[in-house]
Formats: sequence, C-alpha cells, structure tokens
Amino acid sequence: MPALHDIPAEPTYAVIGTGAVGAFYGGCLQKLNRTVHFLCRSDYHHVKQHGLRIDSVNGDFTLPRVNVYPDVNNMPGCDVVIVALKTTHNHLLAKLLPPLVKDEGVVLVLQNGLGIERQVAGIVGDARVMSGLCFLCSNKLGPGHIHHLDYGRVEFADYTADGSPAGITPRMRTIADDFEQAGNPVVLNEDLTLARWKKLVWNIPFNGLTVLLNTDTAAIMADPTLRAEAHALMLEVQRAAKTCASRIIEDNFVQMMLDWTDEMEPYQPSMKLDHDAGRALEVEAIFGAPLRAATEAGCDMPKLKLIYKRLIAVGAH
Repeated sequence: MPALHDIPAEPTYAVIGTGAVGAFYGGCLQKLNRTVHFLCRSDYHHVKQHGLRIDSVNGDFTLPRVNVYPDVNNMPGCDVVIVALKTTHNHLLAKLLPPLVKDEGVVLVLQNGLGIERQVAGIVGDARVMSGLCFLCSNKLGPGHIHHLDYGRVEFADYTADGSPAGITPRMRTIADDFEQAGNPVVLNEDLTLARWKKLVWNIPFNGLTVLLNTDTAAIMADPTLRAEAHALMLEVQRAAKTCASRIIEDNFVQMMLDWTDEMEPYQPSMKLDHDAGRALEVEAIFGAPLRAATEAGCDMPKLKLIYKRLIAVGAH
C-alpha cells in the first residue's frame, strides 16, 4: 500500500457540490471556525449575497458570509477536498480536482455507490483518496437552503487500490475530530470495501423503491409486502458482499437497518427527489456497479436486476 499523506491539525477544506450533503457538512465545519471554500455554480449569486441557511434537527443556523466561487480556478488549494457531487457529474472531476488539492492534500469522497473511488484515484493518486459514507437525512429546499431532518453520522475509511483494509490512519482521525466537534458523529472503519457494501444494504432498497413506487420510507415500512421486498433486497446485497468481496455483513446489521428506517422521520431519499425534479439518477453507481460485480462473481441478484432495469426504463441515467 502506498504511503498515505498527512494533513495539518487544522486543515483547510474545499467543497465540490454545495447541495444537501456538501452544504450541510461544509456549513458545520465553517460553524466550527474551520476555513471552508465552496464551489457553487447555479446558486453562486444567491449564496454570495445571502450565505447559507441550515435548518437542522440539531439547531438551525445561518452563515451570512461564506467563501464561495463559481470557478474552481479561482479557489485556493486546500488540505481536504470534499467531493459531494452526485456521481452523475463525476466526469467533471478531472478538471475540478487538480487545481484544488494541495500537494499533500486528500480528497474525501462523500458519495454513494460502489467502486467510485477508483476514478478519483486515477486523477489524484491512490494515496490521496479516502471516503466518508454519510448516514444523513438532508434535503436542499432552495438556493443555499438546506433542511437537515435527521441523523448525520459519517463513516470514514481510507482507499486502497486492491480493496484491502487500510486500517485507521492519522488523517482519518484528524478529519474525524473536526466533523465530531462540528456536531456530527463519526465512525472510523478499517475496511472501505465492507463499508461500501454495508451502505448498499440501505441505499439499494430505499432509493430504488421510493422512485419506482412514488413513495417514502415510512410508507414502505408500514406496508408488510413492501417491507418484505426491502428486506429481500437487503439479503441479496448481504449475499453479494460475501460472494464478490469475501465480506461478511452480519444478520443483526440488516435488522438494524430495518429498525433504523422504522425510527426515521418519513423521508424521500435523494434519488427520489432527483427523479421528481427530472434530474439524472445515480443508477450506475448504486445499482449497476454492484449488479455487475455480482454477475461477474457468479452471484445471482434477481431483485436488484429487476429494479435496475425498471430504473433505466423510467429514464434514469
């Protein structure tokens, strides 16, 4: 494994993707008095004039002045570059990342899906990539306006090209300290591959079913048939993780995800909101990539295959 880059005790941050995820976590970091620079294109003029507004279950706050830019070439290099774009825009990263990442900096990928770090590593190098898996209920209500409904935990893990566990690294602890001081619980994970498959246990059923059934999480959990369908999809992911990656997802984790969703406020995941707004969906990262990995490993995932085909049919990309 290549030597990992260290970062300063109080790193500077850049946020690519100032939406429900990037604006929330970046806003929390600025509230902590960390230096944060936001790349903001469509909302640039509004955020430049009015700043960011975060309506949060943990307490509302506003940031009247933020460092916001419409062009990455006008931004300073930073120690930690947070990628919070939807994966449907990852083709832009080859131009966005190089000007932003300091020589000893790190790219923190806050995106859903499987295998997405490989593309980022191809741009900045394997040793400069780590991931944060966000367990967050947060929506963008309007320009510079974020509604944080629930949760906020982030699970950090470092990337390795061969998928082997990287352990707990000093830079993970540094960034975790900032996120925790900013009010968001953090879990440090030695194994990114396992963490990615575990995140899919929730993302696959609830992103897919809310889009295809035009509903929310509470309605799925309240209907015995739909709840059973969500559970069956979770079990497919559990089997695929074992077959594809030799990773064991315990039965109690699957049950915990069901219990967690039972306790959640009625929620429409980001994919449902993207569909309703006519935006491209992250079907390839969240559904296509694990399905292809499973097929290559000889693991049948019939329910995932059906959902994937149906999402393509409704115009997803």
